[in-house]
Parts: sequence; C-alpha cells; structure tokens
Amino acid sequence: MSNAKERKHAKKMRNQPTNVTLSSGFVADRGVKHHNGGGKAFQAPRLGTAPPRQTKTTHYAPPEPDVSEQLSSRVMFKKKGGWRAGPEGTSQEIPKYITASTFAQARAAEISAMLKAVTQKSSNSLVFQTLPRHMRRRAMSHNVKRLPRRLQEMAQKEAEKAVHQKKEHSKNKCHKARRCHVNRMLEFNRRQKKNIWLETHIWHAKRFHVVRQWGYCLGERPTVKSHRACYRAMTNRCLLQDLSYYCCLELKGKEEEILKALSPMCSIDTGLTFAAVHCLSGKRQGSLTLYRAHRYPHGVLGPVTFIWRPERTPGDTSASRQLWIWLHPTLKQDILEEVKAACQCTEPVTPTPCVPDPLPTPSHGQSQPALPDEKIGKKRKRKDDGEDAKPVKKFFGDGTRDPHQPRSWISAATGIVISDLTMEMNRFRLIGPLSHSILTEALKAASVHMEGEDTEKTPHLWWIETCKNPDAVSLHRRQEAIFELLGGVTSPAEIPAGTVLGLTVGDPRINLPQKRSTALPNPEKCQDNEEVRQLLLEGVPVECAHSFIWSHAVCESVTENKISDQDLNQKRSELLVPGSQLVLGPHESKIPILLIQQPGRVAGDDRRGWGSGWDVLLPKGWGMAFWIPFIYRGARAGGLKEARVHSQYKRSPYVPGDFPDCSAGVLFAEEQANDLLEKYKRRPPAKRPNYVKLGTLAPFCCPWEQLTRDWESRVQAREGSPGAFPPRGEGSDLRGDEVPCVPTPEKPRQAPDEADTPLQDARGPEGERDTECPAQAGAAGLPGQDATGSLLCVLRSRAALKQLSAWCGPSCGGRRAAQRAPGRGQRDLTPEACLPLLDRFPRALVWVSLSLLGKGSPEPRTMICVPAEEDFLQLGRDRLYCGPQEPKHSDPFKSKIRKQKEKKKVEKRQNHGPAGSEGLPVGGPAVGLPALTLGLWSGPLPDVTSHCSRALLGFVTQGDFSMAVGCGEALGFVSLTGLLDTLCRQPAAQRGLVLLRPPASPQYRFARIAIEL
Repeated sequence: MSNAKERKHAKKMRNQPTNVTLSSGFVADRGVKHHNGGGKAFQAPRLGTAPPRQTKTTHYAPPEPDVSEQLSSRVMFKKKGGWRAGPEGTSQEIPKYITASTFAQARAAEISAMLKAVTQKSSNSLVFQTLPRHMRRRAMSHNVKRLPRRLQEMAQKEAEKAVHQKKEHSKNKCHKARRCHVNRMLEFNRRQKKNIWLETHIWHAKRFHVVRQWGYCLGERPTVKSHRACYRAMTNRCLLQDLSYYCCLELKGKEEEILKALSPMCSIDTGLTFAAVHCLSGKRQGSLTLYRAHRYPHGVLGPVTFIWRPERTPGDTSASRQLWIWLHPTLKQDILEEVKAACQCTEPVTPTPCVPDPLPTPSHGQSQPALPDEKIGKKRKRKDDGEDAKPVKKFFGDGTRDPHQPRSWISAATGIVISDLTMEMNRFRLIGPLSHSILTEALKAASVHMEGEDTEKTPHLWWIETCKNPDAVSLHRRQEAIFELLGGVTSPAEIPAGTVLGLTVGDPRINLPQKRSTALPNPEKCQDNEEVRQLLLEGVPVECAHSFIWSHAVCESVTENKISDQDLNQKRSELLVPGSQLVLGPHESKIPILLIQQPGRVAGDDRRGWGSGWDVLLPKGWGMAFWIPFIYRGARAGGLKEARVHSQYKRSPYVPGDFPDCSAGVLFAEEQANDLLEKYKRRPPAKRPNYVKLGTLAPFCCPWEQLTRDWESRVQAREGSPGAFPPRGEGSDLRGDEVPCVPTPEKPRQAPDEADTPLQDARGPEGERDTECPAQAGAAGLPGQDATGSLLCVLRSRAALKQLSAWCGPSCGGRRAAQRAPGRGQRDLTPEACLPLLDRFPRALVWVSLSLLGKGSPEPRTMICVPAEEDFLQLGRDRLYCGPQEPKHSDPFKSKIRKQKEKKKVEKRQNHGPAGSEGLPVGGPAVGLPALTLGLWSGPLPDVTSHCSRALLGFVTQGDFSMAVGCGEALGFVSLTGLLDTLCRQPAAQRGLVLLRPPASPQYRFARIAIEL
C-alpha cells in the first residue's frame, strides 16, 4: 500500500471506537485473527516473516469462551482497485458452532460503540459543514429544515447552545443611533482627551493624512496629489492653513512694568523689540527671538510674534495695556516659565472662564442602583433623564485641560497678570494674491443696530450697547470702508508688513454660495483712489486696529450664542423663494475678528513679497463657520508639509527644526534621528546604503556642537593662535599654496586593526582642546553660557549678518558687487576684520541659503563642504563640470560585527547545552560593548571637518528642487569660524562657492552660498 493510501486509511480509522478493532489489511497483519466475542487475538503461524504486531483489542467483561466456539471474520483491502472484501480475506478455519448469548453480547457492544461514534462530534465544525460542498446551502446556518433529515436533530441541538445563539443587539448601537448627535459628541470628546482636535479636525480627517504631533491631531498633507497645486495656490491664488494650534500668552498690566520685565529677554542687536514704536501703538504686529533673561546670544527660547492692544479705544478708560505673544506649541512651556519668572508672576489665579461639562461618568460617592437578575449581563437602552438631562456640548478650545489647573498668574509686586489663551481663539492663514478677494467676498461687515428694531429676544446685547455709542459706530464705518478697499488691492505684499485691522462681521454662513467658485480681484475699486494710495503708503490707522476680540466677555458671549447649523438650515428651508438671501435681522450673530498682514518673503533681492497673506483671528467655536466659506471662494487647504514648503521658499527658519540652539530644536532633532534610525534598521543591509564607506559620519543628525568645536581647534592648530587667519587679500589665489584643510583620501581608509586607535582617542584631543581653548576660557564668565559649558549659538546680530553678506559674494563686478561697494560702510575682508566677530561669537552658526549651479536636488542633512584647489581649476577649464566624487572609505566595523555575531552564536550554543545554566550568562562578555549596526559609525565621532576629502563646513536643514527658480535650493547652517576661514582662503572671483554632498551619495556638486537679510 502506498503512503498516501496508508494516511487515508489512518485518517478514516482515527475516529473508530476502541472496543472495535479492524485489521488494517497490511501484509504484516494477515496472520491476525479477531474473535467474534471480543476476546484475545491469536497469531497464525507464518514462515519467513517477522512476528506480527499485536492489534489493539478491548478486554470484554464476559468470561473467555472456547476457541472453537468463536467466529473470525476478516476484511481484506487490496493495494489496487480500492477497498473491498473477497474470498481471500475469509478465514479458512470456521468454527462448527457458536454460543448465542456470547455472540449477542459482542455484537451489542459493537453496535453501541458505533452509535456513540456517530452521535459524538469528532471535530469543531458544525453539522452543515460536514456535508459535501455541493450540498451546502447558505440558509443551513440559520434554518435547520434545509439540512437532510438525518442531520436535523443534531443541528437543532447545536442551535440551542448559547454559543451559536444570535447576540441581542441594543437599539442604540444601530447605524442610526451611532450617528446620533449626542453619541457622536460623547465619542469625539472622549477621543480628544490625549491629542487635542482642532475645530476643523473632522474636515481634515476626511481629506488629509493626519498625524499626532505636539499634543494635537494635525493634517500633514492632502490625500490627493497637490504639491504643485499648492505651490501655484501660494503664487497665483490662495492657500488656506489652520494655525489654531499655535499658543497665545496674554500679559495685562502697566506698559512700563511689562516692558521692564520683557526687555532682558530680547536684544536690540537682533532687530526690533517689544518697545518698537509702530508695534507699541497696536498698529503693527512685531516678531523677535526670545532669550533667557540677560543671556544673549545664548539661552535661546525661540521666535515669537506679538501684538499690542491699541492704546485709545472707544469707551476704554483703563491705564492697563494688553499684550498677546504667539508662539509654537513646542516653545510654550519654556517661554511661559521664563516670562512668569521675569514678571514675578507666581500666584495662580482661580480660573474664571466657563469650563465645558466633563464626560458623564458615575461619581465615586454615589452608589449604583441594584439591577434585577434578568438585567445583569445584558445591554440596556440609554434612558433620558427628562428635564434634568444636560445636553452634551462639544469641546471648544482646550476643553480637555484639567479645570483645576491654573490658567492665569498674577504678580503682587508688578501687578502683571499672565493668562494662557491656548485654543481660546482660532487662527487661519490665507497665503497668496487672492487673499483680499476671498476675504472681502466671504466676510461682510456687521450691520449697525438701529433704535427702532426689536431687541427683546436678541442675545447680542454687547453689540446693541456698542451701537449706542456714536464714536464706536463711526469707527466701525471706517473699518468697513478700509476693509472694502482691500478687494481692489492686487497682492497683500503691497500693504505694509504686519498691518493690523480690526473688524466686526456678520455670520459668514448666510452668504455661503451654492457652488464653489473662485473669487477674483476688482481693480475698479482702486483706480485713481487717493484712499487706496494712502492705505498702501501708511497702512491702517491706529484707531482702526481696535477689535472687540480683545474682550474675553464678548468672545464668550459670541461663542455661547452662536446659531447652530441645524437651526440655520431650518430657517433657510422656510424661505418662500428657495435659494434667496436669508435675513436674520438683529438675531444675526456679530463676530469680532482681527486681520493681520503677513509680509511673506523679506530676505534677499528676488521675489520680494512672495508668500504674503493675511491671518484671521476669531473666537473659538466659529472655526468651521469661517473655514467653509473660505473654501467655497476658491482657497486650497494645506497642512504641515505646505507650511514647510512655504517657509523654505521664503528662506526663513522653520520652527522647531531650524533652531539648533533651542531646547525644542534639540529635542526635535533627537526624535527625528531616532525615527530615521529605526527606519534604516528595518531594511536589510543589502538594500540600504553603507554610510561608513560613503564617509558620512552622522546621516540622521547634525552634530553642531562638534562641528563648531572642531573648526575652532582646526584654526588654532594651524596658525598657533586663536582666531588667526592667513594674510590673504582679495586678489590672492590658491595656486602655489598648501591647503592643509583638505585631508588626503588615504586618511579615512584605515585597516580594521588600526582603526581602534582613532575610535578610542577621538574624544581625548577634543577634550584637551576645549580645556586649553582661550576663546572658551575668556567666555566662561559670559552670562549666556549654558550650565554644560556649551557656547553654541546662532548668529542673529543684524550688523554682523550684514557684514557677512557683503563678504560672501564675489568681488569682481556685477550687480552684487555694486551693491557691496565700500561706500555702504562695509569693511573689506581681512583677518583683522574677522577677529572681533570671532571673539564675540567663538562657536556660532550662520543661517545661509544655497543655490546649485547645475543639476541636483539637495535634501536635509546634506553636507556643505569646502572646495579644494583642483576643484576650482577643473571648474575653470570646464563650466559644465558638476563636481568631484568622494573616494570609497574602508569600514573598520565590518570585522567587529562579524566577530560579534560569531560570539553570539557560540554563546547561544553553549547556553542551550546541558551545562548552559552553570556556564557564562547570556550576553555576559558583550554586556559592555556598544550595539554595532552595519553601515553606521559606532562610538565617538572623529574629527568631522577632516574625515572626508573635502572639509565639512555645515549641514542643510531644508532642501529640494525649487519650482520658483528652476534649480535646487537649500537652507542650512555653517560654522562661523569655518566660513570666515574659507572666505579668506578662496580666490576673490570664486568667493562663496561651496560643495554639497547628500549623505547617501559620493557626488559633490557646486553651489553658491549667500546670507540674506
């Protein structure tokens, strides 16, 4: 019998009862006789064969009869032709007589065993699943009568079991109940306990890839292809972004006390401060970089924007001022603590704003009512509490915050009150030239309340009281007139930067169009108009910057008295003429807003004003009421990715990734490096680049500290004195001079045995240089020095950046050379001119922009390197020369990784042995060794500036192909010491040329470096 037939026979016989034994039909069992009474089996003698195996028999209770009284029957199975009985399977020894009682008892036992085997289930399948597939029907699973009659009884028993009974679905779990407003609000409020939702979250979740970042659920990028479309919207149309996750800190108090407390946290060397004239009056929005008190240029907290409440407003007689500071959520905690310390605000104020009702959870003090026995374990339909039931409200603002957590702090000494207004306002940003048209079409100024109108049932009492003041009505008319003039202005860049305009508008849902359309500007409004020319030159008057959004009581009233969408649609459906204008009269909501002009690109000479637009501040609860009208007027929505692209095209730092001297920037870099490392390890070694052989020491992070320290040590070691530079003029050349800053290619390619020395001693010389560094020793007493002794900072001095910008360009004619003429008061590039800058900023980074001369698309963490002499010679001979290539490095860790793997195998083999528990512990010898990854540099990094054939100058933080200029552009940081050393050594005609090399490529490409203000 073949193996397949043996397995088939064994499968058929596995469910046979033990008291019935049939012969398998094999050759070895042909001599086995089975007694009809269930007694012993006897062996028939066989010649030339091995003793046959004993088959399994049942020991029956009756006494053993005589052998001659038993009947033996046998079924023979042939190897071919299937299973059948034949005369060759019948025993030749037939007994002459049998005992009826004994024979009947044996047959009764077999029949009972057969019935038991038939009735018992031998598998986990249901009865209808045992039928052949062609006999199965879908209705058999719930209708027993569709089964054959012989199986209906068993199927009925299975159906009566509790496991197969239908679950009783509760009525409030159907689809209609799940879509119920109350249930959805409960579910949405529960889901935003950990990550806060913006008011536009549901809209974004249907159209965007949502990420959990900074404690919020934010839309990262649209689900459709829209990279080029979003760029076209920022350039020619309008891009809409929800920036409501930005945090707002409010300071109330006397103007002198606020300025006195905040002045140590900013420096006039970096630009305007809180005391700027235009900003202090409330006419403009200002921006600056905050530092820890008295620690400039170190101790950076991050960039912020601020707005002062206008000084003179109708009906305002108080002498206190109000200041709003807007900042990124990653910077909130550090800045809030520092501002509280500077203002001496330590006493928390009891929160007065209304807090939304928490989720309905049973209190610990109340006891649950006893339930009857029949209700236990069953779902119950939710019962309303009648009049005592409270409607579930949606969380507006930061409603998930603990109500007992303080939101305001007061100072008894200075009288300043600091309030955290995070998520208390919505902030939308419109970018592009059509921002004016969309704003003027979507928003209409609120109608002035007349004396004769019915005001008994209107909830907007604050607007009625405002309209009683003639000065307030006159101011509202002026704001409305200026707002209407914006519709004829071609681009927001024509308005003065940071202009603030206050306004009170009606409900934008009333003017919502039936279909999406594109709002276009109306040039007729600004033709030969003296008011438009005055607006473009002087901006909005100071008194027109007033808005009722500064009043918390008004904002709370506007949020609470908002007409729901359901009520609004109900009134719209009751119109006599469908589609006509809905007029609510005094019952229409009046919403105070604040319009803030965003200047767009202000750095550089080309594309000035690109990316300009308007920010709209409005009270909480009105996010979707304004978002949908903007979308219906032609605005395209963007996410975090579009915000990064907007920042890159403006050539401005992006928060928090482009602030390496800030704690938030350091934390962001660490998280990003961990994510990239995990992604790198998930790929097999053959499908990922070997960064060690490519000469990339840090592919996932930028070692800014070591870069500045190595450049400082490099210059000191070359010249023998700190800050000294070679005496080279502008007309000097690199030919005939040695270039010690360019190492030989053979240096990084060491043998595996010799590579242990630089790995172990990489940090030693650096530590000695740090101790002996005169620049650091002289700056050790600086107030801005960190506790760790770090002197890393980013150069933000306007005067120093202006001087560096003049030095970076070539000095051989052209438009840039004419702009950098000595008549502008700039000093020539000499070693003596560089010494004061290095003494003041010994380890500083400089924000630079780079533009590739040829093809190539830079990416983040691309290395910025110094060209060698032969690179300039080759570029002079061939203008199409793309750049040199980095020679292949040796991998000193490959042999170590191989030995480590072999050692692990040996230890694993020993641990699995009989004496494994008595031997070495698991991983004992490798406990102190670092985890090595093939393709990555392990252990302390060597000198990052001289590891490759071209000296490392800095890293790229933002980079991509620019659709604005048609070539690759990048933004990044370089070492100030390395930049000055490079500029002094480069020829005057080729000054400012650098090389860019991606982390996973050996190809260098030429780029032009620039510092734009």
